Amino acid sequence: MRPTPRRLVLIVLGLFAASVRLLAHEVPAEMFAAANTFLGTLNAEQKKLATYPLTDAERENWNFVPIERHGLNFKKMTNEQYALGIALLRSGAGQAGVARVQAIMQLELVLKEIEKDSPAGRRDPANYFITIFGEPSADKSWGWRFEGHHTAFNFTVVGGKHVFFTPSFLGSNPAEVRSGPRKGERVLGEEEDVGHALIQSLDAAQKKTAIFAEKAPTEIITTNKKRVSPLSPTGISAAQLTPAQVERLYALIKVFTARWRPELAAETFAQFTAPGLDKLTFAWAGPTERGKGATYYRIQSPDFLIEFDNSQNNSNHIHTTVRAFKGDFGADLLAEHYAKEHQK
Repeated sequence: MRPTPRRLVLIVLGLFAASVRLLAHEVPAEMFAAANTFLGTLNAEQKKLATYPLTDAERENWNFVPIERHGLNFKKMTNEQYALGIALLRSGAGQAGVARVQAIMQLELVLKEIEKDSPAGRRDPANYFITIFGEPSADKSWGWRFEGHHTAFNFTVVGGKHVFFTPSFLGSNPAEVRSGPRKGERVLGEEEDVGHALIQSLDAAQKKTAIFAEKAPTEIITTNKKRVSPLSPTGISAAQLTPAQVERLYALIKVFTARWRPELAAETFAQFTAPGLDKLTFAWAGPTERGKGATYYRIQSPDFLIEFDNSQNNSNHIHTTVRAFKGDFGADLLAEHYAKEHQK
């Protein structure tokens, strides 16, 4: 009996996911090495600021607004430690992710100028933090966080084998720099443009299904919640899209997954799309033409959620997030791991 085209697609996806998982096993080893090297340069006071137990409530106390944080501030690092902190970020983030993070950090100088540095010292491109949870290990569970204004990368390594990398957040204010030497810069321009290209490719009937509100929400719906559940299944199913539109949707998902290093990006894309087109939805709110007002979109599968919102500051302030309903902070597998260890 010859396999159907759908069966062939599922087989290919399964083989691809399996090969990706093998590559992804290299990631925890490199994270362990990068974290150990970073920690090895810290003095006692720095290490006290940088480290928390894995079970500490601080591990899930994540945020993306300019608040006081817990961890080791880059402002308190030597040049060597600063470089090793970025090297740790590179052990989990891909080239696109690191480039976005560094550009977002530098946007603090743009905000400093716009706000005339009020209050004093609030905007600082070095005001970002690294926090390590548990003891980095080649075979045990631990985690780490890179966080500051408009940036949050949370990584959890379970049993030295499985890497979880959500919740993840990137934001950009301004979304487009409109004056000064950096005029025209759009740090998250690809997320915005590819999303608009997708919604504009839909015909009238498809748009009627995809667009769930004329007015966009003022913030991503999941905000900085520690746990999130699937949002209402509004929008259009990928099964209702043409093949070309499906490719546009896949391209948009890849824009977000490319924030992580290639092994993790490929693994996430495979997991995101594996359930099938009928389980993948795209929903939009607001005008479909860029520059005509606040916009919001989300892509949802049974396991993952992507959100994009450009509503604040007269629609010139972007927030984006990637969440995993069961994988945020590695909660489910970590709980299972703890249960097995307890039985031993």
